Amino acid sequence: MLRQPALPALRPLARSLQFLALTALPLWLAGCAVGPDYRRPDAPAVERFTHDALPAATAMADTADGDAQRFLAGRDVPERWWATFGNAELDRRVQQALAHSPTIASAQAALRQAQENARAAGGALFPSVDASAGATREKQSAAASGVPGGAGPFTLYNASVNVGYTLDLFGGVRRGIEAQQAQADYQQAQRDSTYLTLAGNVVTASLQEASLREQVRATAQIVDWQRKTLDIAEQQQKIGARSLSDTLAVRAQLAATEATLPPLRAQLAAVRNRLATYLGSTPAQFDAAPLALDDVRLPQDIPVSLPSQLVDQRPDIRAASALLHAASAQVGVATANMLPQVTLSGSVGSQALSGGDLFSAGTRGAWSLGLGLTQPLFHGGELLHRKRAAQAGLDKADADWQQTVLTAFQNVADALQALEFDA
Repeated sequence: MLRQPALPALRPLARSLQFLALTALPLWLAGCAVGPDYRRPDAPAVERFTHDALPAATAMADTADGDAQRFLAGRDVPERWWATFGNAELDRRVQQALAHSPTIASAQAALRQAQENARAAGGALFPSVDASAGATREKQSAAASGVPGGAGPFTLYNASVNVGYTLDLFGGVRRGIEAQQAQADYQQAQRDSTYLTLAGNVVTASLQEASLREQVRATAQIVDWQRKTLDIAEQQQKIGARSLSDTLAVRAQLAATEATLPPLRAQLAAVRNRLATYLGSTPAQFDAAPLALDDVRLPQDIPVSLPSQLVDQRPDIRAASALLHAASAQVGVATANMLPQVTLSGSVGSQALSGGDLFSAGTRGAWSLGLGLTQPLFHGGELLHRKRAAQAGLDKADADWQQTVLTAFQNVADALQALEFDA
C-alpha cells in the first residue's frame, strides 16, 4: 500500500513550481493577444424605421369603429408582450408552452453546454498537474547489471507528480477562450430567440384557431340558410312559381358553400394539432378552452424602440454579433498558431523496490525541470491558409451581421406600416 508522501519530498516540486511561476510571469505579462480586438459594428445611423414618419396614432381615430392605436416612440416592448391582448386563456397557453415545450428545453441545454465549454477552455490559462503511479516487474541481464546470472527478477515501484504549463505569449489561448465565450453568447441569444418565436407561434396559432372556428360556424349557418332557401325554391317550383333553372342555381350555390366546410375543418384540426405541439403535448392530449376573438383586444399603445437600440434588443442581431465575435477571435487563434510556443514542465517522483517505501528517505530524489520552444517552420502552407480561412470567416460573419440588421429593420418597418395601413 502506498504511503502518503512526506512534506520534505514535495519541496523539490515546490521549488520547481516557484521557478516556473517566476519564469512565466514576466513572459506572460509581456505577451499580447494577436489578431483583431472585437468591436461590434455600429447600428445604422437612422432616426426611424420607415421612410416616412409614423403618425401619432392609427387611422381608426377618424372612425367610429374602434379606438386608435398609438405609436409610442422610444418605448421598449414589454417582456410578456402577449399579455397586452388582455386574454387569460391566451396567457395560459403561452405560459404552458414556455414551461413544457421540448424546444425550450433543447435551447436551455445548448446554452448550458456552451457555457461549460467556455469554462473548460479557461482551464488552459492554468498549469496542469497530474499524478502518476506504476509498478514494473523486470529482470536484468548479466551484461546490463554486472551481476553473474543477471539481477532480479524484481518489482520497481514509481510515483510522481508532473506539472506542465504553456505560456500564452501571443494570446492564442486567450483568443480561444474568447471564441468559446462568444459561442456561449450566441447560444444565449438563440435561447432568447426561441422564447420569442415560441410565444409568437402560440399567439398566432391561437388567433388562427379562433378565426377558423368562427369561419366554420358562420359557414355552417350559411349552409343552413341556403338549405332552407332550397326547400322554398323546390316548393315554389312545384307550384310553378319558380323555374327549374332557378332551383338548380340555388342547389349549386348550396353545394359550393358546403364544399368549403371540409377544408376549413381540416385547417382548424391542423392548427389545433400545431398548438398541441407548441404546448408540449400530443394532439390526443390537447385540451384547451376555446378562444373567442371577441375576448381578445388589440393593445392601444404600440411601443416603438429607437433604431439605435434595436441591435441590443433583437436576439437574432445579438446572435449574429456573437458569431462575429467568435470569428474575430478565431483569427487570433490562427495567427498565434504560426508563432513560437513556449512550454514549461516539471516533475518530482520516487522509485522504490517496495510500494511501502515510496517517498521514504533515499527514494525521492527524482525530479526534472524543462523548458521547450516550438517554432513552426514548414507545414505545407497549412497554417497560412488556416489564417486566411479565419479571415474569410470574419468577413463572412461581418456581412451576415449587416444582412441580419437590414432584415431586422425591414421586419420592424413592415410591422409598423401594416398597423398603420390595415387600421
